[in-house]
Amino acid sequence: MQAPPSPQSLTKDEVYRRLDTVIDPELGISIVKLGLIYDVTVEPKADADSYIARILMTLTTPGCPLAAVFDHMVKDALYGLPGLASDQDVHITLTFDPPWVPDMMDEEAKAELGF
Repeated sequence: MQAPPSPQSLTKDEVYRRLDTVIDPELGISIVKLGLIYDVTVEPKADADSYIARILMTLTTPGCPLAAVFDHMVKDALYGLPGLASDQDVHITLTFDPPWVPDMMDEEAKAELGF
């Protein structure tokens, strides 16, 4: 079994792996596979042993009633990664530009949803 990454090695890929565990409660598919994550950045804080993770994401519709739920789910998934000491280290920005369309899903999600 591989050891978890040290704070010095926290990467965008590790954040994406954790985000891939966040399942849309209505569709039952990962928010990464659905194409809801537009960008991830990992920035070191001044103390160099901790980070800020910035997540740029969207929802399937601007009026999605689960917006607050997704915020908590994303923060819960990332909390505990090396260098992310609290949910205050995770900054989520919602955007609808560009608006989400089904073509943003990966092939697995499209197949599951019949696209």
